[in-house]
Amino acid sequence: MTRITPATALRRRVLVITTLAALLLGYFLLRRVDAFVVLSDGGRPPFVFLYTLTCAWVLWQTVLAYTERPYRASPDQQRLLDAAHVAVLIPLYNEDPALLRRSLQSLLDQSRLPDTVSVTDDGSTVDYTAERDWFSAAAAGVGVRVVWRRTENRGKRHAQVTAVGAAPDAQYLLTIDSDTELDPRALQEILQPFGDPRVQSVAAVVLSANAHRNWLTRLFDLHAVSWQLTERSAQSVLGSVMVNTGACAAYRASVLRDHAVSYVGETFMGRPVVLSDDSMLTLLAGLRGRTVQQPTAFARATMPERLSHHLRQQVRWMRGSWIRSFWRVRYLPATSYAFIHQALSWFLTLSTVAVLAWIVLFQVTGPGGPLWPLLLGPLLYGYLTSLPYLAIRRDDEPLRTRLLVFACTPLAVVWRGTVLRFMRWYGLATCARTGWGTRERIEVFADRSSHLPAPRPLQHAAAPEAAAD
Repeated sequence: MTRITPATALRRRVLVITTLAALLLGYFLLRRVDAFVVLSDGGRPPFVFLYTLTCAWVLWQTVLAYTERPYRASPDQQRLLDAAHVAVLIPLYNEDPALLRRSLQSLLDQSRLPDTVSVTDDGSTVDYTAERDWFSAAAAGVGVRVVWRRTENRGKRHAQVTAVGAAPDAQYLLTIDSDTELDPRALQEILQPFGDPRVQSVAAVVLSANAHRNWLTRLFDLHAVSWQLTERSAQSVLGSVMVNTGACAAYRASVLRDHAVSYVGETFMGRPVVLSDDSMLTLLAGLRGRTVQQPTAFARATMPERLSHHLRQQVRWMRGSWIRSFWRVRYLPATSYAFIHQALSWFLTLSTVAVLAWIVLFQVTGPGGPLWPLLLGPLLYGYLTSLPYLAIRRDDEPLRTRLLVFACTPLAVVWRGTVLRFMRWYGLATCARTGWGTRERIEVFADRSSHLPAPRPLQHAAAPEAAAD
C-alpha cells in the first residue's frame, strides 16, 4: 500500500533546500516582527533568542533526518539473519476479527517468513476460535509455527512476556499490534540493521490504515508520518531513537528476556505502570546499545476514528511520555544524545508556555502590536515538519489527495497547539494514573464500505539500490 518514491535522492534535495530557505526566511521575518512589536515600556520581547535556538534545533534535526539511509546487511551478515529464529509477538484484546485476519495474513505474505508467531489472547470478550483455526492451518502450510494462548486480562506487557516465553529459541522479536498490517518486505527490511551487533532495536515507519476515514484520521496520519521522518529519523542517525511505534518494532530477544521482570514490574510513584510499553522497551534497548529506525520497513495500523477515542489515546500517550522522560533523565548518560534531546525538549516546552503567556498578557489583553505576525512562526514550522509526509507515496491515495492533506497543515498546527498541548499538560498533572484504560469493546472496525476498494497488500519500498541513493 505504500512505497518510497523512486526519485528519493532528488526529492530529498528539494526538501532540504526548501527547509533551509524557509528557516532563513522565517528568521528574517521574525527579526522584522521583533523590530515593530514594542512593549508598553518601550522594550521588546526576547523572541529572536528563542526563535534562534528553535531554528538551530530544527535545522540540526532536519540535516540529520535527511541524511538517514536504509541499513543494508553485508552478505555474511545476511546469511546470519536468514538463519536466525525470528518470533512475532501479538498481544490480542477485543480486536475486530477482520482486522486481526488482515494482520495475520500479512505475516504469511512476507518475503522473509517469521519462524514463530506467538499470539496471546489477553482475556478478550470476543471469540477468536475461527481466526485461530484458520491461521494455524494456513501457517502450517508454509512452515510457520503458531502458538496461540489465552490468559486472564493482565495487560499488554504480560501478554508480550507470555508470548516470548512460547518462543525460547528466538533471537529476534517483532512486536506488532493485532490490527497491524505489514508491508510484504517489512520483516526482511526491519532485520537489516541487526547486522550491526550494536543495534538493539529497530523502529518501522507506521502509517494509518484508515487515514481516509475522516478529517481526524487524515490529520493524525500527517502528524505521525511527519514526526517519524523528521524527529525520529534524526535520532536514528545517531543511534538514539527514543520511542519505537508500538504497532511495529523489532528487538534483540535478550532485551525483553533479560528485563522481563522490570518490564512487567515497572512502577511510578509506587504504582504499577502498564501504559507506554513501547517507549519502555526502547529505553531498555537504548541502555544496551543503539536504537535505530529502518525507513524502508513499513506497516499500517488503524487509528482512532472518533474524537473521544483519540483523546483517550493521547492522554495515555502523554502520561507515558512524561513518565518515560523522567526515566531518561535519571538513567541515561548525560553525554548521550537522547539525554540532551530530552533536556532541550523540556526547555523548549517551558519556553513555549512563556511565549504564549506573553502573547496573552501583552498582545491580546494589552496594548501590544498586531498578533498575526506572531502566528507565522508556528505556521511555517508546521509546514516544514510536514514536508516529509510528501516523501512517501501510497498506492491507495492519489498525489492530489496527499497534497490537499498537506495543505491542511495549519489545522494540524492549531490542533497540536491547543488540544494536544492541553492534553500534554493534563498528562503531566495526572501521570500518577498509570493504568491502561483499555477498551471494553471493539472501537475500530475494518473498512467494509462497498464504494471503497478491497484491501490490497502493501507495495514494498523501492529496490535497495534506489532507496539507498
